[in-house]
Amino acid sequence: MSASPATPAAEDATTADDGTTDAAATTNAAPAPVTVLGLGPMGRALASAFVAAGHPTTVWNRIPGKADELVAQGATAASTPAASELVVVCVIDYAASDSILEAAADAISGRTLVNLTADSPDRARAAAGWAAEPGVDYLDGTILTLAVSIGTPAAVFLFSGPEALYEKPRATFASLGGSATYQGADHGRAAAYDVALLDFFWTSVSGLMHAFALARKEDIAARDLAQFARGILDLLPPIMDQLAGNVDDGVYPGEDSHIISVAAGIDHVIHAADDRGMDTGVLRAARAVARRAIDEGHGTDGIERLAEVLGRPAA
Repeated sequence: MSASPATPAAEDATTADDGTTDAAATTNAAPAPVTVLGLGPMGRALASAFVAAGHPTTVWNRIPGKADELVAQGATAASTPAASELVVVCVIDYAASDSILEAAADAISGRTLVNLTADSPDRARAAAGWAAEPGVDYLDGTILTLAVSIGTPAAVFLFSGPEALYEKPRATFASLGGSATYQGADHGRAAAYDVALLDFFWTSVSGLMHAFALARKEDIAARDLAQFARGILDLLPPIMDQLAGNVDDGVYPGEDSHIISVAAGIDHVIHAADDRGMDTGVLRAARAVARRAIDEGHGTDGIERLAEVLGRPAA
């Protein structure tokens, strides 16, 4: 929970046994200055939360005009990428952040840079390697929740890089609300979590959109289908930990449901979609993975086996 402007004491997060921090504890330290580079929806949300918590906040964006609302809240707009002791960059991808940071190398030299841009683990590691040249203290991070969560208890952050750098701005980042988890010294670790979770999210949403499209072909409104789709989603949480444990342990029990039955279910959907002239590319890709497992002799294994199959390139 972020502090209010009337109570500018910075929140100093406490660390739990699982590595997460929360923003419950406070200190009497004055809120530290922070610079936010990039004012897309997430960048604006970050800057707004810093301002609300009383941090002297400088903002910059490549395209002018996005800082006006933040300035009205109390931020200072910079015409060039300025740098406080703590600099936060959050843009569309690492190509954008690399371009900004290379141009601002002199300004951010000797500063602590926290990159909350979403991209791949390898690009996060490459950015950390670049940061060493101008003497930038680099911490990588990812945000696992939507922009509207920033400054609320629902926000979720992961960080990776030198632990001392994670500890250093912890009180400042507590102003963003929610929880933060340190994932270790490997700069790409937070991004690895991010891409894996985005894989799950976007694959799921793509399936939902296809379900809505198939339902519409039968004159079923998406709203009417959604109430039953929520029931399908409710099936996953109780078994997610079990599936994860089986994947980690390399065991694939198929007593309740096996890959042959999964493939048969996918076939039913493909037939229905084909009959209605729909795009079935994603479904056929899913069936192809199931068929690979069956062809390798694993048809009676549980669906957990597909994590092993998907970890290898398709033949």
